[in-house]
Amino acid sequence: MTTPGRLDPFAFLADELDELKVRHLYRPLRVMSSAQGPIVSIDGRRVISLASNDYLGLTHHPRLLAAAERAVRDFGAGSGAVRTIAGTMTLHEELEAELARFKETEAVLTFQSGFTANTGVIPTITGEQDLIVSDSLNHASIIDGMRLSKAPRQIYPHKDVAGLREILQEARTKGRPDGSGPYRLILVVTDGVFSMDGDIAPLPGIVEAAEEFGAAVLVDDAHASGVLGRNGRGSVDHFGLHGRVAVQVGTLSKAVGVLGGYVAGSLTLREMLTQRARPFLFSTSHPPAVAAACLEAIRILEEEPELIERLWSTTRRFKAEMSRLGFDLGVSETPITPVMVGDAGLAIRFSDRLFEEGVFATSVVFPTVAIGAARLRTIVTAALTEEQLDTALAAFDRVGRELGVIAG
Repeated sequence: MTTPGRLDPFAFLADELDELKVRHLYRPLRVMSSAQGPIVSIDGRRVISLASNDYLGLTHHPRLLAAAERAVRDFGAGSGAVRTIAGTMTLHEELEAELARFKETEAVLTFQSGFTANTGVIPTITGEQDLIVSDSLNHASIIDGMRLSKAPRQIYPHKDVAGLREILQEARTKGRPDGSGPYRLILVVTDGVFSMDGDIAPLPGIVEAAEEFGAAVLVDDAHASGVLGRNGRGSVDHFGLHGRVAVQVGTLSKAVGVLGGYVAGSLTLREMLTQRARPFLFSTSHPPAVAAACLEAIRILEEEPELIERLWSTTRRFKAEMSRLGFDLGVSETPITPVMVGDAGLAIRFSDRLFEEGVFATSVVFPTVAIGAARLRTIVTAALTEEQLDTALAAFDRVGRELGVIAG
C-alpha cells in the first residue's frame, strides 16, 4: 500500500497489466480445490482435465502416497538445510543412486526443479572460453541457464541438423572470436521433447554432428522422462544413444508425479555440480516426503509398464479423433497435443467455453509461444477413462464449430 502523498514507483506495472488484457495476453490463475487427476475441481466446477503434466497419473498413486506418509513419520516434514550443510539425507542419496541406475549413467544429482537443474548445470560447465549452441525453441529454463553463463551462444533453426552442423564447423574452424584459440568446450543443447509443440528432437543427427566436430550434447528430457524409451527412460534410450550424450537433464515434476529435477552424467560432473551449482548450494533440499515419493515412482515406472502403454493408446485415439474433426494439431509426435488456433483472443475464448462445457484445456499465448501461434495445449493422461475422453471430444466438437475453429 502506497503512503498518501507519495508516488507509487510500481504504477507502470498496472499499465502493463492493462495492456496485456487489451491484447488478450492476460490469463488469471485457475485455482484447484481437489487432488490432481482426470477430474478436478477448479473455481467451484468439476471438470475433465486435459491440462496436467501428470502423464501417468502418479500424483495420486497409492504407492507414492504411502511412501510420502512413511517418510514424514520417519524423517519429518522438511530437511532443514541445504545439501552441503546438513540437508543430505539417506533418502536423497538413495533417489540419486536409483535414478543413475535407471538412466544408465554413472551418477545423478537432484535439484529443486527441472528449471533449477538447467540454471545450475549450464553456467557451471560453461564459461567465457566455451560456446553454447542451442535449438531456437528450447525451453525457457535452458535460455535462462545460458543467460547465467558467461559463454557466448549461437542459435540454430528448430530441429535443423544441417544448420547445427554449419555452426559447429565454423566454430571449430575459426575458434573464439577474439582470436585467442579454439573453444575449450562446445556444448549443444536441445530439448528431447519440445514442451509447446510436442515434437521430438532429431537426437541421432544432433549427436552425430556434435561428435564430428568434437562437441558435447546436453538433452533436457523433461517431457520425455516417463514417456519415451524403455519404461520411460527418455529420448537417449528411445534412440539408443547411451554413452554418447554427456548430460541428461530430467524432471521429477511431470510423469514422475512429484517435484524436482536432476542432472545425469559422469561422476566428475556430479562432483563439480555439488561444488559450484548455485541452485544446489543455496537452496534447501527436498522434503523427505518428496524424495521418498520420487523414489517409489521410479520403481513404478519399471514395475507397471502398462501405465505408459495406456498413455500412448489414449494419446493415439485422441489425436486421431481430433484430426478427424478437423483440428490442426501442429507437428506433435507425443502426448503433448497442441490444438492450433493462431489468434490469442480466440484461443482464450475457446478455453473459456470448453471450461463452461466441463473440459479444462489451457490456452497458451505470447510470450510462451510466438505472436500468431496461440493454441490450446492438451495432454491426455493415462488416468483418463474412455468415457471421459468421449465427453471431452464431444465438447471440442461443439465448441470448435461454434467458434469457427473447425468447419460447422
